[in-house]
Formats: sequence, C-alpha cells, structure tokens
Amino acid sequence: MLLLSLNVGRPREAEYTAMTHTGIDKRPVAGPVAVSAPGPKGVGASGLAGDAVCDLRHHGGNDQAVYAYAREDLDGWERELDRTLPSGTFGENLTTSGLDVNGALIGERWRIGAELLLEVTSPRIPCRTFAGFLDERGWLRRFTGAALPGAYLRVIEPGLISPGDPIEIAHRPEHEVTVSFLFRAQTTEPDLLPRVLAAGEALHPEAYAKALRRTDASARLTDA
Repeated sequence: MLLLSLNVGRPREAEYTAMTHTGIDKRPVAGPVAVSAPGPKGVGASGLAGDAVCDLRHHGGNDQAVYAYAREDLDGWERELDRTLPSGTFGENLTTSGLDVNGALIGERWRIGAELLLEVTSPRIPCRTFAGFLDERGWLRRFTGAALPGAYLRVIEPGLISPGDPIEIAHRPEHEVTVSFLFRAQTTEPDLLPRVLAAGEALHPEAYAKALRRTDASARLTDA
C-alpha cells in the first residue's frame, strides 16, 4: 500500500458553483508536503500546506482535513466514463494504491511515511461543484449509486509526506461501519443510520449527530 500521488489545488474561477472560486482542481506535486490539523470547520481549510479550500462552510476543517481516493476506483470510473481521469481529478489530496479506501473503517488509522498519522472520519458526499467540475450527465446520481465515495481523514500526528511513501494500517476498530456503509446510511439507506453509532467518537461530528437524531426518532416511534 502506498501513496501514489499527492495532489493540491489553487483557487480557480468556476462558473459551475455558487462560489466564485473553487479548490477542487487538484494537481499532483512532487512533495514533500506538510500535513497538519487546520482548525475547526468554518475556520480551518485543508490539512495540506499549499492546498486551497474556498468553501469553508461545507469543506475543510479538522474532521475533513485530508481527502483520499483509491487509484483502483478511479480506474473503474475511467472504464465506465470512457475518459482519462488523472490522479487528483476527484479533488482528492491522496491518490492511494493497494488500499481499500471505501472498505476502511471509521476510526481506522493510517501511517503514511515516517511521521504522518491520519484517522478515517467520513465519506465524501458529492456536491454541485463536483458535478460541474466532472461535467458528466447525471453525475451525482451515478456517483451516489456506486457508493465509492472516498474518505475524509483527520490528522492525529502531523508530518511530511511525498508520493511513493508507504501506507500502513496502524489501527483498525472492531465494528462494521466502513466508509461505504456510512455513505449508504447518509444517502440511499437511512435505515442504517442507528448502526452507524457503533463507530462512536471517531465519526465526523455531523455524521454522529445525524445518526443520533435518526436513532432517537426511531426510539420514539417504537415507544409510541
């Protein structure tokens, strides 16, 4: 398992988003790049030095500091869409090789290189900016149906990383809540939400709150 490509974005004008600029257009860099916790959502941006996040309301912050997508899944989309998808095309900071990103458990920790330690928090929920950037008909529906969203991660221990660095799974929790499972619970299969709480405090706070609301609502219906 290794970091195949390390990708950062600069602010670019965009006609396909309500924001005037977007940082979704990530391009590979040679590194090394410093990765650290950027601060709370709404204030902190990307965890990667030199990487732009323009919409701080919906993106960035400590619990979405880094976004990872597997090269194997990009290759699958290349075949389905019949177009080339260079690493970084999905706006991911880390393009991995040999790692099942969507099968990663919430709370799973990855050691990348000698220093950096990341923790999986949540899947990526597709937005209109993503759809506009890809410019594929029905993209939000297709991406959601595939349930291959990629993973957001928080920074546990900061460090420098470069393309080619090895990735080691340093910790894997004992529950069923994978990135793909949580994505389906948040989108197409909301009845799964109560089971999401098994991931505990490792969950992105927004995902935890949504799952808790669903669980409380189900309990009230049962009591009634």
